[in-house]
Amino acid sequence: MKFTARKLAALLTITALGTAAFPFTTHQAQASGFTTSISAAAAQLTDQQVQAAVKELNRLGIMNGYSDQSMGEHRTITRAELASLVYRTFDLGNQTGEGALITDVNPDAWYAPYAAKLVELGVMQAVDGQFQPQRLVTDAELEEVVSKALKRDVKSVHHWMSSFFEDTGSVTRGETAVLLQKAYQAIPSEQAGVESVRALNNMTLIVTFDKPLTAADEVFAKSKTDFVFSGGLTLTNMPRLKTGSASTYIVPTSVQQAGEAYSLTYKGQDAGSFTGSDVKVNMTEVRQVTNDTFEIEALKGNGVVDYGYVIAAYSAGRGANAFVLNDREQADGTTYQVISSMQARQVTITPENGEPIIAKYVPFTQSTDGRQEPKFRLPEGQVLKPGVSYTVTSDWANIQNASFTAKTIEALNIESAKAADDTAIEVTLAQDPGDELFSGRSVTLTAPDGHVLTAVYKYSSRKGAAGIFEITQEGKMIPGTIYTLNPVGDWSVASSVTVVNQ
Repeated sequence: MKFTARKLAALLTITALGTAAFPFTTHQAQASGFTTSISAAAAQLTDQQVQAAVKELNRLGIMNGYSDQSMGEHRTITRAELASLVYRTFDLGNQTGEGALITDVNPDAWYAPYAAKLVELGVMQAVDGQFQPQRLVTDAELEEVVSKALKRDVKSVHHWMSSFFEDTGSVTRGETAVLLQKAYQAIPSEQAGVESVRALNNMTLIVTFDKPLTAADEVFAKSKTDFVFSGGLTLTNMPRLKTGSASTYIVPTSVQQAGEAYSLTYKGQDAGSFTGSDVKVNMTEVRQVTNDTFEIEALKGNGVVDYGYVIAAYSAGRGANAFVLNDREQADGTTYQVISSMQARQVTITPENGEPIIAKYVPFTQSTDGRQEPKFRLPEGQVLKPGVSYTVTSDWANIQNASFTAKTIEALNIESAKAADDTAIEVTLAQDPGDELFSGRSVTLTAPDGHVLTAVYKYSSRKGAAGIFEITQEGKMIPGTIYTLNPVGDWSVASSVTVVNQ
């Protein structure tokens, strides 16, 4: 049968099961508190999928059955049962957290150690000491618990539940099994190996592993050593796990040569080959944003998306803008181009009748304030000349409107600054620039005795008109000293702005 309308209005009596409410394993469940209703999954979720998941979890020793030899897949699941399943799925026994106080669980109950451990780890809650072991689990609670246990973004877990998730009602053991089977596949492993590799565009690969990478293996310094390419190709930033995927990564590389056969080794093992792509990302327009900086716009409406909106690491921070791409880079019927990390990227900007200039990407500006507009800055000391027409070209992008005429743009006005602590200050502009214009900038702090400290903007710290600047070279402000702030360069002006470290 196919589980049709996810939460059936009808109730299914289980009188015929008799004592089947008790698991037949050594963990004896209490019969009280089990519902007699059956919840059925959405049309996408079939009996075959549920049975396959239950069978797999049973094989792994995660899910056990009842005394009547049934697995109870149609039964709504209690918090006691969920604690046991989650504990086993993610092997939480060796993890430690803060002490947990549970007052409504008998220490001799079969589920007591599981409930205590999950509360200790903060995976499940015991409000005022009440674990409520026989309370039924909702879809939303299951989503939250699995997200915490796996340490994976909620949007991915929600996507894995899309075939049965509803805002109201309780979740079944079978539905829980379907989710846990998927989540089990998404547990990181130090032994992860590459299953497939393909070029997405000429600066991006899609690499699928048999298991997700550990956090240590994702770090750029480590991954740059682990990923070794032929033909001089290099990794340009860390691999990023796609939202909703168990183990597929967006991997940024230096620009590939179209048609060239590349090979990849991962941790010294042959990991496959791929052909260099000739696909460039379609960008829309170039705009000047300061006297030394310009941006290149891309539009989601044109089928181009920054990777920040489709990777698990950023999904929480992107809110409603985050979404899931399938394995063909599609969502809601649209196939997207993906802009991977801009780290180490550059473009060429050429003034009319002038010599080309290399402009480098300004870190953490490729997708801010809901806009896809990576910024590029001229070499230090150079500025765009008002009235001169400039054209931007790139080996990684096709730019529809690639030219602009430079104009004089008024410098940002620093209105005030205050000490955040003895090693950082909060700088506030006269008005919110509405974009990441602090990035790559610095200021000096001069004490009355002439001693100078330099503070550099902390990437992505801006909130509205204010951003954090951190003092470099382990410098510290002396308490009670009044420092005079001055921008480094012409990016801003500051009139009589002082900082006191109280």
